[in-house]
Amino acid sequence: MLINWYPGHMEKARKKVKEIMPSVDVVIEVADARLPASSTNPMIETLRADKPYLKILSKSDLADPAITEQWLAYWREQSNTDALAITTQKNSIARTIPQRIQSLLPHKTRRIGPVKALILGIPNVGKSTLINTLVGKKVAGVGNEPAITKAQQKIRVTPEFTLIDSPGMTWPGSKNEMVNYRLAASGAIRDTALEYDDLGFFAMDYMLQRYPSQVSDYFKIPDLEDSAHEALSQVAKRRGCAKGNRVDFLRVGELFVRELRAGKMGPVSFEEPFVSYHYRN
Repeated sequence: MLINWYPGHMEKARKKVKEIMPSVDVVIEVADARLPASSTNPMIETLRADKPYLKILSKSDLADPAITEQWLAYWREQSNTDALAITTQKNSIARTIPQRIQSLLPHKTRRIGPVKALILGIPNVGKSTLINTLVGKKVAGVGNEPAITKAQQKIRVTPEFTLIDSPGMTWPGSKNEMVNYRLAASGAIRDTALEYDDLGFFAMDYMLQRYPSQVSDYFKIPDLEDSAHEALSQVAKRRGCAKGNRVDFLRVGELFVRELRAGKMGPVSFEEPFVSYHYRN
């Protein structure tokens, strides 16, 4: 799957981030806990240089908790870096972020003026939801479609802590086909840029390899086939996406992916550290 979805305002965002980076104290990047490597923008590492870095794994309630712990350990081993997994179900965890930033910046405790934190993330990873949680009210647009944030804005969280919010920054598509499939499966790419039958086969194949019992239990198919084609056919017949032996793979693919994204089949992680992270581009 080759995806080239790079709206013009995102190139403007990249340039603006580069301009203001020298004036910020810390960089916060929000990634999807289900695919922490694929949802990390490789440009951010270059842009931030040696700035202190807080990695936020959002939507952790949708991810495999054991694998999320492995990812947190991976980033906490990096220099000048901390990592935290959050969920919209437990706002108290997200509200510890200002304190975690202070621990990354002990020399800032006596400074005049607030700590400036630049918050970044590719589209639809939950960045705006996190900002609204930190502020305690809606100040950033939230939606299920990527690219909600259009312009950079400064947000005062506390007198000691200011966020600089930048539009979701993506890049002109990865050369790694698996990265593109993972991004599409998570909802980070607009539906108009993909084909649901193709994506449905990818998602089902992955689930059969890693989480077959979750598919079987959710769709109530005890004799689930071990090929993506046949398993999707079984789901199609159970969900009314087939007439006789004729299966509408476009329709059942969309159904399967949407319910997977929503976490209806249980917590799922699309990648593990130490392998996928180093081969993501």
